[in-house]
Amino acid sequence: MKAGIIFTGTGPILVLTSYSSFNEPKFIEKLARKGIMKFIAYELSLELVRKKYGGQYDSIVNDVKQEDDLRVLDYNGHNVFYNFSFKEMGPAIMHE
Repeated sequence: MKAGIIFTGTGPILVLTSYSSFNEPKFIEKLARKGIMKFIAYELSLELVRKKYGGQYDSIVNDVKQEDDLRVLDYNGHNVFYNFSFKEMGPAIMHE
């Protein structure tokens, strides 16, 4: 399981995924099917996301399939952006 902020043309979203990497072709394909063709992704600690989102996190985690799945935990860009510091984000993964 991975958690990350995905910066898109409409703003950041917070996702949980069972894909092994934000560079994985099937992950990129899944985002493309949702209209996201270009993005910058930053991985976050699962524990940090769990701490900040509590029950909402638990609910989404229980809904994520074991493989090839993606769930949006928070699509309020303002909330996502200000909930995490840049120090808490992993290195940028860019795709276009």
